[in-house]
Amino acid sequence: MKTLYLECHMGVAGDMLMSALYELLSEQQKKDFLYQMEHIGIERLKVVPKRVQRCGIYGTQMQIVINGQEEGVMLHSHDEGEAHEHEHHHHHSHHHVHEHNDNQEHSHVHEHDHNQEHNHHHEHSHSHHHYTYQEIVSKIHEFQTSDAVKEHASQVYHLIGEAESKVHGVTIENIHFHEVGSLDAIADITGCALLLDMLKVDQVIASPIHVGNGTVSCAHGILPVPAPATAYILLGIPYYSKDIMSELCTPTGASLLKHYVKAFQAMPTMDVKKMGYGMGKKEFKTANCIRAFLGDTIEDITQNRDKVIEIHCNLDDMTAEEIGYTIELLLKKGALDVFTTPIMMKKNRPATMLSCLCKCEEKKKFIDLLLQHTTTLGVRYQEYERKILTSKIENVETEYGMVRVKHSSGYGIEKVKIEYDDIKKLADTKEIPFHVMKEELMKIIKKK
Repeated sequence: MKTLYLECHMGVAGDMLMSALYELLSEQQKKDFLYQMEHIGIERLKVVPKRVQRCGIYGTQMQIVINGQEEGVMLHSHDEGEAHEHEHHHHHSHHHVHEHNDNQEHSHVHEHDHNQEHNHHHEHSHSHHHYTYQEIVSKIHEFQTSDAVKEHASQVYHLIGEAESKVHGVTIENIHFHEVGSLDAIADITGCALLLDMLKVDQVIASPIHVGNGTVSCAHGILPVPAPATAYILLGIPYYSKDIMSELCTPTGASLLKHYVKAFQAMPTMDVKKMGYGMGKKEFKTANCIRAFLGDTIEDITQNRDKVIEIHCNLDDMTAEEIGYTIELLLKKGALDVFTTPIMMKKNRPATMLSCLCKCEEKKKFIDLLLQHTTTLGVRYQEYERKILTSKIENVETEYGMVRVKHSSGYGIEKVKIEYDDIKKLADTKEIPFHVMKEELMKIIKKK
């Protein structure tokens, strides 16, 4: 299975992820990507891959230039005559929460990315136009790219908007984004969506995320790392903090991982074909980069292997009808499988062992059901590790009618099977023996 593994030992930011993914492309794909980005629909957008070194390692650092202004470099002018030049490494994402009432109160929340440095020379050269969340999504859907890329980018951006609305206690409709910051973030997000579409991977896996440590300054004061919006996005994702006193994980980076990654774990056994290094702009003692590994998983840990609970009980005083009813109930309640085995109990009594397979997290539920709906006084259970093939269903139109076909693969094995109910329905309708209908349908499927 074609797998992308992301090593996030120095956190994740949108531009760093885009840089790492860019390095996985062929030379022609790199040219196509840069051309598509510069014609995607953001006026005067330039995406410039820069070759840089961190701790002796070379990688790519993407520069986002909009209207001749590099990402995060903003000149502010002040009446006092002081000049402040603010240089922000990675995108400095300004999320402005506008609470509209009769007095038109505006509370501006500035989420800072982790690689920011401020050299103070003051000269305001940019205007403060604000986009609403709906305007940003509309802009994405007007981009000159595929519908799939637009949909992925919109869903990632929704995670950011949702986090901001939860943190600040307002609806997502009242979230506004600073023009320059939002365009940079949209470019990062859309760029990553386009790259992943070009790479055509089957699954994305990532390491637990290093979020950094310390605090970050914003308009409301000093906040802990990870910042509140980032922490909300990271709910359900494993992350950790170490001794680097900086914000390593940004809202954009966190939302990209949350949308695309299927599992956060150690790197699975892979036949690696390519590696990419996405470099951050700030230097630490540890190389500030994301590493991306592209290859084939030898054993698909995330989809082909998992654990189940098998629960057993012995029954010597239930009728066949009662056992049948219990089997149907357990399946209806979500059991993975239920089956019986004929056994001999003490005093040579014939009996039935009832076995129920279920997900590990549903162990208590099915133990309670067995105790409630059978005559047993106790159950046994055991956890099993299993390997399964990855399956998908497709609808296939044949001259006899539509049938559902299950394709299963993994471990070098390919299997194709037509759903029993569909064969039976067509056999009954056409008044053809079941085995004949099955053979005819398989011939049609093999030709497609």
